Amino acid sequence: MKARLVALTLGTYLLFALVGCTSTPPESTTGNEAASSGAAQSSTPKAKPKAEAPQPIIVPAGTMLTVRLGEALGSKTSQAGQTFSATLAQPVDVDGKTVIPSGAGASGVVVDAKPLGRFKGAASLQVKLTSITVNGSEHPIETSSVVRTEKGKGKRTAAMIGGGAGLGALVGALAGGGKGAAIGAAAGAGAGTAGTAFTGNKDVVLPAESALTFKLEQPLELK
Repeated sequence: MKARLVALTLGTYLLFALVGCTSTPPESTTGNEAASSGAAQSSTPKAKPKAEAPQPIIVPAGTMLTVRLGEALGSKTSQAGQTFSATLAQPVDVDGKTVIPSGAGASGVVVDAKPLGRFKGAASLQVKLTSITVNGSEHPIETSSVVRTEKGKGKRTAAMIGGGAGLGALVGALAGGGKGAAIGAAAGAGAGTAGTAFTGNKDVVLPAESALTFKLEQPLELK
């Protein structure tokens, strides 16, 4: 009886020992979850830094714009409020870089046009630019006005006025020879506009392709 009890006890111990050897601990999910999370984070592309918006280019006030007329204008044939086309004859540079190329389209308006005899006996033509097209975008501009007058046969004047407010820089005073012609030629050479205006015997006439120089009176922002 005692021997049977001992044998039963040993059998029980052996059974527990076998169960302990064959059973495996449950897998830890904490490590797998962490690995999966790390892999997901590493596979997510990092957001690229936003590129800085390009700074606008400012063409300062006082910049000279020389254009060629697209059509003829005249004190007798043109009317106040009439628009005209032009193209930039010389490129515009800012800080050594060309920002408006030659050939850029421009538009202007006839501010005033009076044939001979209707304004104190003199013919007068006043024009200015109103817009310029850069890289396909039209930009409104404010420029000085260029004025041409014909006071009579042999007496011709050319002037630039700022903002239509009054007489500005004299750019040409071509009198019939002598001292007046010399002064006018010098002034015209300095401003770059004298010699480009043609007048008839009675009225002011600016043929197509005439070169006129206007002064930018407000800064122009190019984006």
